Amino acid sequence: VQLQASGGGLVETGGSLKLSCATSKRTFSNNAVGWFRQAPGKEREFVAHISWRGHGPSYADSVKGRFTISRDNAKVYLQMNSLNPEDTAVYYCAVGRSSIGSTDYTQYQYWGQGTLVTVSS
Repeated sequence: VQLQASGGGLVETGGSLKLSCATSKRTFSNNAVGWFRQAPGKEREFVAHISWRGHGPSYADSVKGRFTISRDNAKVYLQMNSLNPEDTAVYYCAVGRSSIGSTDYTQYQYWGQGTLVTVSS
């Protein structure tokens, strides 16, 4: 199973980016999808997840109110607003092992290759 994340890039503080994660419809159906990120020298951290029906999006406190996760049958999106340098990281999308999202990365079975987001100060 391959996931393709895209949309990363260089943006100034306060700017916006929209990440996308694409895969086959069959892979996304019935499974939660999450976004995680990993900054240089840091652990991978949870960003957001959404259930297979689009219910109950959940966000890390650090991005709440600024990021929005959404999905359709074949893609998952992460709209990122009011970006700051602390958001600089490689962002990964992942398909969960069940229909319920989790903040625990071990509960995700398929991972994309990551897309780099760099926020300049």
